[in-house]
Amino acid sequence: MFAPEMKILISIQYFSLLMSAVFTAGGWYIKDIQFGLSVLLGAVLVNVSFWMLKRDSAKILDRVAESNSDEVRAVQKLERIRFIFKFYAKLIVLGLVLYAVSTRMQLNMIGVALGLSTVMLSVFIVVLGGGRKVYFLQSTGGV
Repeated sequence: MFAPEMKILISIQYFSLLMSAVFTAGGWYIKDIQFGLSVLLGAVLVNVSFWMLKRDSAKILDRVAESNSDEVRAVQKLERIRFIFKFYAKLIVLGLVLYAVSTRMQLNMIGVALGLSTVMLSVFIVVLGGGRKVYFLQSTGGV
């Protein structure tokens, strides 16, 4: 159904959402509601950013794959420039959203940082778990 790369990305997204929920609930329970909301804000920002980055990457690959062999270089260059522009534009918008929210309400910056780390931690955990499976299959002769 899905390519192995897509399965990994989907696993990262689901695991990140799960970690976001656990960190938010745990922060709210252990510390207070302000900490939980700060974790939730950071997690929402980073998960939306990751989802948009995944979507943009897939679009680039589709456009390059659909281009004629004569125009591949031109399409690659155009898509690279478009991707970089959109990446930095989204980064600025997400930074402005974080700034706007932080001026309207009190945020716990440790909570925001914890929320922002959910995708990174998910990548480490999913990739290390997947790498362990691949190593196990290779060492047992399963591949």
